[in-house]
Amino acid sequence: MSRTSKIGFLILMCLNLVSCNGQTTEKQTMALSEDFDKSPPFYYKMPKDLLSKDSSPAFNANGQKILLTGTVYQLDGKTPASGIILYYYQTNAEGVYATKESEERNMPKNKLGQTHGYIRGWIKTDVQGKYALYTAMPGTYPSRDEPAHVHISVKEDKMKAPYYLDDFVFDNDPILSTRRRNRMENRGGSGVIRFVEKEDLWIGERNIILGLNIPNYPIENNSLESSGKSIGEDIISFTPFHAYGVDKGTKTCPICKYGWYHGILYFVGNKPNWEEVKEWLVFLDKVSQEREKYLKVYFVYGNDLNYNNERRMKELEELGTELRLKKIALTFVPSFDDKTSEVHLNKIDPNVENTFLIYKRSNIIDKHIGLNPTPQNFDKITNLLDRSTNQYFKLSRPKQNR
Repeated sequence: MSRTSKIGFLILMCLNLVSCNGQTTEKQTMALSEDFDKSPPFYYKMPKDLLSKDSSPAFNANGQKILLTGTVYQLDGKTPASGIILYYYQTNAEGVYATKESEERNMPKNKLGQTHGYIRGWIKTDVQGKYALYTAMPGTYPSRDEPAHVHISVKEDKMKAPYYLDDFVFDNDPILSTRRRNRMENRGGSGVIRFVEKEDLWIGERNIILGLNIPNYPIENNSLESSGKSIGEDIISFTPFHAYGVDKGTKTCPICKYGWYHGILYFVGNKPNWEEVKEWLVFLDKVSQEREKYLKVYFVYGNDLNYNNERRMKELEELGTELRLKKIALTFVPSFDDKTSEVHLNKIDPNVENTFLIYKRSNIIDKHIGLNPTPQNFDKITNLLDRSTNQYFKLSRPKQNR
């Protein structure tokens, strides 16, 4: 075969199998896989033109209406990813993947009895990486052995095949125990949804990080230092000793009590630079006062060298008094490997100068290691808080969840 003929053959194969923008042909989208475990039906009945917003067939049926929305980012957790295809499917209110021939998206059962039902669809992120899915709350399986959930998979150019992400699951679900949360894979980040309420709609935000915790992903995080869980993952609850602040004398969990709006965890371990610590605390206390209940900042000291509980308590109490701090909590743990407080689950490196974990609704939205107290870095923190305060930020939990 001549070089020209080979090129023509390859072009023809491309047109027959998949178009240049990644969309499959009509023939492929109508082919139902015989075994979903070997070949998931990501493309089955997928339309050629996809939007960044979609309404599932369940949205206009009975049941609690919900909006699942957020931004898809590249692996750095900061660069929006446009043109990414998300595929979802879920049960009906009875917890069944029901089929319904009258529905355009209906998937009949294959030879093995497998189906995604008819409550399914696709979304393609916009130029800012944003997506929105309007649907209804899925029901828990009749067996009650799994929390209610919405399945989600993603197709991006970097990966030959689609891959699954952690399901959307719901923070108020009694089946979603602490044990289950700690076993999550966090593929693409945490899938735990914390709803707010606007009229009759429950709104849950989730930012998706492409490649995060995905085996054999072709891009690696090249950061030389690693401390703290990743952007997109949830902060894990822990109970430090409180030496200064409103919870002084207790072992209150920062996330459990103050995790609803913005929060900053400022960790310092075995290499404290007290002059810089003081600069950070004064700045963060000022920002906390300005933002009132919408921001809570914790200083968490985890120096395990010559640790003494009473001495550490007195040391931080004197620091807070010296700086006349009004809103920041000064706390400590015996070490960042301490299992009694469970701070070890947040994977903080005690040998870096500091670790900042900035979160919203208990989910990490930014992370910094070895951050110096400069005007530029102060601006970096305040700008992030401003950017992530959207139209849903100050809304309350649904009444049923209070």
